[in-house]
Amino acid sequence: MNNKRKGSLKGLLPLIIFLILYALTGIFSGKFDSMPLLVGIIIASVVSFSLSPPEGTKKMSFEEKFMTFCKGGGEPTLIMMVVIFILAGAFQGIASKMHAVSSVTNLGLSILPSNMILPGIFVIGCILSFAMGTSMGTITALMPVAVDVAIKTGVDPAMMAGIVVGSAMFGDNLSFISATAIASVQTQGVEQREKFKLNIITYIPAILINIILLALYPIKDVVLNGSYDWNFINLIPYILVIVLSLVGLNVMPVMMIGVISGVVIGVINGDFSLIGSMKYVQNGMYSMEDIAIISIFVGGLVEVMKYLGGIQWLMDTLGKRTKSKRGAEFSIGLLVTLLCVATTNNTIAIVTVGPLATEIGRKFKLSRARVSTLLSMFATHVQGLIPYAGQLLVAGGMAKVSPISIVPWVWYCYLMIIMSVLFVFLRFPKVKVTPKTGYDNFELEVK
Repeated sequence: MNNKRKGSLKGLLPLIIFLILYALTGIFSGKFDSMPLLVGIIIASVVSFSLSPPEGTKKMSFEEKFMTFCKGGGEPTLIMMVVIFILAGAFQGIASKMHAVSSVTNLGLSILPSNMILPGIFVIGCILSFAMGTSMGTITALMPVAVDVAIKTGVDPAMMAGIVVGSAMFGDNLSFISATAIASVQTQGVEQREKFKLNIITYIPAILINIILLALYPIKDVVLNGSYDWNFINLIPYILVIVLSLVGLNVMPVMMIGVISGVVIGVINGDFSLIGSMKYVQNGMYSMEDIAIISIFVGGLVEVMKYLGGIQWLMDTLGKRTKSKRGAEFSIGLLVTLLCVATTNNTIAIVTVGPLATEIGRKFKLSRARVSTLLSMFATHVQGLIPYAGQLLVAGGMAKVSPISIVPWVWYCYLMIIMSVLFVFLRFPKVKVTPKTGYDNFELEVK
């Protein structure tokens, strides 16, 4: 199935129209979430059905194009990713209700030294986002505490919001249950621990530098008042998910174990009844339904764009200008960054760029683990710096400051950019490319 197709810029027209519509709607309305992503993807899909393929490619009827769309949307690995999204949502829903989130936050606050308030808030946010797997959830949970600290210490609220956003993006990239991380590994057929190992080695300097800079920043002496109660038992679901993921257990049983343990502990603690727990599991699943449905439509749209020659045109264009593995990796990073800036949704950016990254990886003999890491890294650091994205909008609203005023203070994201570029430029950590770690035998072949 490696027959050479003729590329055509026209094949990218559906995606281009989607990005233009999304941008114009945001500009004229003043809100970049005015057009729901799913509506935009559906419009792009309808446009794709009206286009003809490049010369030399057999023309399909509308019914055949629709079946091609369904084939892309129903690709087994994509559906597996959707199921994992839903399970991750279920885990987040039940963990929040049985007070696992508050236990993580209160544990950090109870042991936080008064002279390490700023780096302490960052570390608590990192732990919280790593456990929760959601940057938005981390910001919502931690910002009230951070705002209170800002008032007591005299720290600019915009700076405090920047610290929280940076810590939230830490987990968005590294958490085993983050939609961003799930998308990056599933599109490239990589285990979570493989990506995590490369990510954490790359970002340790950024984490340490950020902590040091925050520790050196001058603030008033402050003592946090209040009782910060936490229960080790409530942390067990998070501990299980992290440990089982690190030892290499498949992500689906990991999520199921996390959900079951959360239900059992919640019932024992009296947080809800066994029957009542089902509502919170459902609510968590519901929070992931939008991203799951959009992913299916994106998969279908990408499959039609392959038929229209758009993917091949992009590959041919990149091939002419890219002559090395470093260039190929920078191309992947640039593609996912641009799409993230355009859509303000890093998970959708990864799902869309995933098939392109696969083909680039195959052509330039890259390792799937490094490509997965690239997708996650470049999509995450830019997400924390987009003033019209959800993360900065929520942080700005809770801190009562302009989202734009937060951008200079998200130090961790700037450090992430530097480390991501070094990851490509130095090609470290390296992964030996073999038939197993590369794309030679990879089943997600671009047809």
